[in-house]
Amino acid sequence: MPDSIPPAQPDVPTPSLVEQDSRPLIVCFGDSLTAGYGTEAGQAYPDYLQAELDHRRYSYRVVNAGISGNTTKDGVARVASIVAMKPAIVVVEFGGNDGLRGLRIADTRANLDQILSTLTASGTKVVLAGITLPPDYGADYIRQFNETYVLLAKKFNVPMLPFLLKGVFGVDGMMQPDRTHATAAGNKVVAENVFSLIQPLLNKEASTPSRR
Repeated sequence: MPDSIPPAQPDVPTPSLVEQDSRPLIVCFGDSLTAGYGTEAGQAYPDYLQAELDHRRYSYRVVNAGISGNTTKDGVARVASIVAMKPAIVVVEFGGNDGLRGLRIADTRANLDQILSTLTASGTKVVLAGITLPPDYGADYIRQFNETYVLLAKKFNVPMLPFLLKGVFGVDGMMQPDRTHATAAGNKVVAENVFSLIQPLLNKEASTPSRR
């Protein structure tokens, strides 16, 4: 999430690859917390979300559209490319970098509003994953920051996970030394958090029949 993190390329398939895979898409759209910064390939939360869906025999393809260092403004710039993928569900996770840089709450809200507005207008199902800030950012700023997710989830009537790192932050072995990003073990828990959020939106008809 911090400024110093170099941008990473998201694992976004080309249109031809998407066309070859007929499973409906779940796009995880966000910053380094989605991209899996600091972990090995295959250890980001979208990877574990795919494994969870496969284990439960839901036939969906998860796409990791996280880019380290992205702000909500970057999300606005990329949202059209997400819509173009025609996803069934989009998990929106932005705002951490805005907060860590002390950007204006009003700007963060406006950008997230635009992201959610664009996605919902396209007909895709959307869920919103929130994040919070360290206490040294001040109680008033943090309160307004946290309220952003609540207000927008209510405005657009979308499910919300108040804290993406629930059960991860502050837990031994779950966070990297930077105390910002989850470890591989932490990302497994994040995937469980996200699965619980999206499960009511999953199409049971998209489930893969059990083999005997």
